[in-house]
Amino acid sequence: MDRLDQPGVELQEKLVALDWPSRTRKGGRARSVRALVVVGDGQGHVGAGLGKAGEVSEAIKKGVADAKKNMITVPMVASTITHEVIGKHGAGEVLLKPAGPGTGVIAGGPVRAVLELAGVKDVLTKNLGSSNAIAMVAATMDGLRRLRRAEDVARLRGKSVEELMKK
Repeated sequence: MDRLDQPGVELQEKLVALDWPSRTRKGGRARSVRALVVVGDGQGHVGAGLGKAGEVSEAIKKGVADAKKNMITVPMVASTITHEVIGKHGAGEVLLKPAGPGTGVIAGGPVRAVLELAGVKDVLTKNLGSSNAIAMVAATMDGLRRLRRAEDVARLRGKSVEELMKK
């Protein structure tokens, strides 16, 4: 994304989950660190990444780098999302619903991190599937990726926005 290279754009980072998976080897347990990180500018751009390493700080660094590579733009109307959507990833399913001004972000931990860093201020969510943090973050990102603006849908259908909104 060219926007990230501009001076003055400040990306915030949030560590969502930190795990210490281990493998059994002939010398005993081999431990590593896995970090799930979300980055965003609070103005409609957000990304999530997974970093794995032997040290916590290195895993977080790798997670941030991965999240910056996977940035998406979130279409918004005022302070909420454009329409209701269900995001899916594996067994993770997350329902995202637009909400009126002043509602706030009604969401669980991993979903909240993604939405807050995306800059969404008013939204209702419900976790419909797995409560695994990685699955929830990936499902939320999928839901945000599926969002469309009214102008884009109108152009695809060959209609004006006014014709589309009449229904």
